[in-house]
Amino acid sequence: MKDFMFIFSNGSSAGNLSPDEMQDNMQQWFAWIEKLKAKNIYVAGEALIPGGKTVSGPKALVTDGPFAESKEVVGGFFIIKADSMEEATEIAKDCPDLPINGTVEVREVMKFDGM
Repeated sequence: MKDFMFIFSNGSSAGNLSPDEMQDNMQQWFAWIEKLKAKNIYVAGEALIPGGKTVSGPKALVTDGPFAESKEVVGGFFIIKADSMEEATEIAKDCPDLPINGTVEVREVMKFDGM
């Protein structure tokens, strides 16, 4: 099996959820994680605190951001195991944020020999 990273971007509707809807959404996330763990394909995952710093360019320029006002804010990630990109993509289709216009970027983790 290969490792794949899911990069979650917040849905445009996420900020419009009521407290009860937010609680329900979190329960869906916990249930999804438990489902992946039960299949022994969940490796790791974390939510990210909004904001941060961006370091860029040859002079390592540091700027504030990304900002919550941005169109898509990365909200967290998972590392999962799957046999192929197609299988990983199918697994991503269960993401609880998809119904609220969230996105999941699916990327294969590159392995280097000897590391």
